[in-house]
Amino acid sequence: MKIATWNINGVKARIDAATTWLRSASPDIACLQEIKCMDEAFPISAFEDLGYNVAVHGQKGFNGVALLSKMPLDDVTPGLAGDPEDVQARYIEGVISIPSGVLRVVNIYLPNGNGAPEKFVYKLAWMSRLRERVKELLTYEEPFVIAGDYNVIPAPEDVYNPAAWMDDALFRPETRAHFQALLNLGLTDAFRACHDEPHQFTFWDYQAGAWQKNHGLRIDHLLLSPQAADRLVGCEIDADPRSWEKPSDHVPIVVELSL
Repeated sequence: MKIATWNINGVKARIDAATTWLRSASPDIACLQEIKCMDEAFPISAFEDLGYNVAVHGQKGFNGVALLSKMPLDDVTPGLAGDPEDVQARYIEGVISIPSGVLRVVNIYLPNGNGAPEKFVYKLAWMSRLRERVKELLTYEEPFVIAGDYNVIPAPEDVYNPAAWMDDALFRPETRAHFQALLNLGLTDAFRACHDEPHQFTFWDYQAGAWQKNHGLRIDHLLLSPQAADRLVGCEIDADPRSWEKPSDHVPIVVELSL
């Protein structure tokens, strides 16, 4: 089974790229972030025509996440628990039946955290809430994947110039410590479990020729529960869509599990 994650940076603007890539790569499950539209404005039919069931948690003009699955989606939960006043559409969770039981897929668009100080506070609080949800999910003792745009650079080898990013919310020590706390619960970074080479990126800014210079970041991740990690076959970044016309600034990353 192949599970993909991709920050599409506006599903209406990238619908051609999204459907072209999905038609070619044909993941069984795809997690899209930053769809930037309300649920009713999401182009569901374009993905249903490719054989996907669709679940959406959208927001007008900002954020938004969508789950696409070639298998039926059960128990879909939008929104991350822990703060009833948080209305940002950054989390959706679904359950999929597999021969050995169930696979749970969580799709996240973690806050960036730059800008006003309260944005970084919100980012860290959101990560703490995510950690509490992961602790709960681990008690189920089932395979699950937490996929998405984490807005976290885990280590110096995941950024083209670490010194230039030391004060950025994506790379600050507090952010990296929260990410490591997730791993310390027993989760596996699927890409790093398969690759140890540095400078493998999932994001290149639109500015300053970042793509052409390979000034990238690895901020999109697939974290696996122990039961999913036991079934890990491979994990790859597909950078090709970054060179397409009107690209997202992120590219897909795909994990394969033997389910």
